[in-house]
Amino acid sequence: MRAVIQRVTFGKVSVDGQDVASIVNGLVILLGVGPEDTQAIAAELAAKVATLRIFQDEEGKMNLSCLDVGGQAIVVSQFTLFADTRRGRRPSFTGAGKPEVAAPLVDYFAARLRAQGLPTQTGVFGAHMVVELKNDGPVTIILECPQP
Repeated sequence: MRAVIQRVTFGKVSVDGQDVASIVNGLVILLGVGPEDTQAIAAELAAKVATLRIFQDEEGKMNLSCLDVGGQAIVVSQFTLFADTRRGRRPSFTGAGKPEVAAPLVDYFAARLRAQGLPTQTGVFGAHMVVELKNDGPVTIILECPQP
């Protein structure tokens, strides 16, 4: 499972011109699911994301988590995080999990964030989404679980 985590002051996801998720202050999480990923992996990654200390404390140091600052999250499924570009110019996505595996794991990941106390919204799995955000910092972190 791969996640690109962006600390944001604003995030929004739209499908067909309709807003499906919107937050102020928090995390926009682009989540890719691999074929071998499980609920245990999703739970481990969600725990790490919810407690990742990438928000500034009163001294300007990254010492606080999204939970600590009362932030929110948007989870956006993104199979393209598993793009293989080693050969040619057209990416291969054979390393991404099949939709029947990935969709429930994206939902489970979002549910685990909520269970930790992090208000979490999601995009629409498999839809063409427009993601808007204002990256704060900018702070962008890439996590992979299990570690390669």
